[in-house]
Amino acid sequence: MNTSTNTIAGGWTEYHDHMSTKEEKIFSQATKGLMGVNYEPVAVATQVVSGMNYRFFCNATPVYPNAPHEATIVEVYEPLNGQPQLREIKRVDM
Repeated sequence: MNTSTNTIAGGWTEYHDHMSTKEEKIFSQATKGLMGVNYEPVAVATQVVSGMNYRFFCNATPVYPNAPHEATIVEVYEPLNGQPQLREIKRVDM
């Protein structure tokens, strides 16, 4: 994965796999309490808006024996004031 974080105004950064402590905390806060699937973020892209949008590329594993792994995108919005909010979880079809 590319570690570049250059952005175009209003555009998304490229995904990078070295998440900052802040990005890890944002993901943890937004997904706290989710049950049934474990999401492990492996890369993140960001977009500056009135706050910040995050797209976490994740390895998702349902919590049952021999469950298959799936690639997912977990979208999170962090407002200027307030807690991060889980917006959407999308399966990545390969």
